[in-house]
Amino acid sequence: MGNAALRQLAALESVAFDEISGSTVAVDAHNWLYRYLTTTVKFTRETAYTTESGAEVANLIGIVQGLPKFFEHDLTPVFVFDGGATELKDAEIQKRQVAREEAVELQAAAEERGDELAASRLEARTQRLTETIHETTRGLLDRLDVPTVEAPAEGEAQAAEMAIRGDVDYVGSEDYDTLLFGAPYTLRQLTSKGDPELMDLQTTLKNNDLTREQLVDVAILCGTDFNDGVSGIGPATAISAITDHGNLWSVLDARDEFIQHADRVRSLFLDPPVTDEYTLHTDINPDMDAARSYVIDDWEIPADEVDRGFERIETSVVQTGLDEWV
Repeated sequence: MGNAALRQLAALESVAFDEISGSTVAVDAHNWLYRYLTTTVKFTRETAYTTESGAEVANLIGIVQGLPKFFEHDLTPVFVFDGGATELKDAEIQKRQVAREEAVELQAAAEERGDELAASRLEARTQRLTETIHETTRGLLDRLDVPTVEAPAEGEAQAAEMAIRGDVDYVGSEDYDTLLFGAPYTLRQLTSKGDPELMDLQTTLKNNDLTREQLVDVAILCGTDFNDGVSGIGPATAISAITDHGNLWSVLDARDEFIQHADRVRSLFLDPPVTDEYTLHTDINPDMDAARSYVIDDWEIPADEVDRGFERIETSVVQTGLDEWV
């Protein structure tokens, strides 16, 4: 999920990797995976990530290319996977499905006219996290001894809860909804070049003179993945309305507006389904031979697509002094 309008309100600043070295990051697995999956598909030949049986596992290339950035900066990732999606998200899921179907049609047209670049870009838009991608992602992370946590519902909510409890230092996600779930600090752009972006909840609240509950109300008025907002209300108008009236319900009454399931959406952000039944470890001890064999032999990824990534993992282990890795 992701409420892009929140960027206008969020307290964001660039942070050097040196400043966060040694930290543990609860990564929104679906968010991170999808970004690497689409990037891999866009810039990698299809035959490199498609097995003889037709299974597509571009995620394995993406993981091997993306994980080194954590280890090179002495960050311990904990991948948090979504559980069952709430029915409140059905409309958003349907919208994404329609977008994928449209991209499939446009991709076919691009291929027919011989526009390989357009076809490649459109194929990236058709990607989804299949059962095979889920299975192989967990399989590779297990061999690399990277901790994983299964959320009962939204992975972002679970990652935020782990940060609130102090079990991790940061949440890692490109989405802004981590603010609504109460994550104290979120690292964005962990998949990009350069330094990451730090999003600070308390500074966000202070800068906008809002409580967290009011920030959630502002987001609901603007619209989230779980509800449509009120027509004509953007972040600035929403803050003004909440400041004048105090909370979501008073704003809706004053404007004679109605938001379906507003109470459930509000509760989803403020009291989401989460679990404390997880065990984290930072003494990661990957089996590099098993990881390579899993990717190259079991899932038929060409060695030249992942050799550099595996090399970077091993090199970063030596540089950070984690000798037990090798």
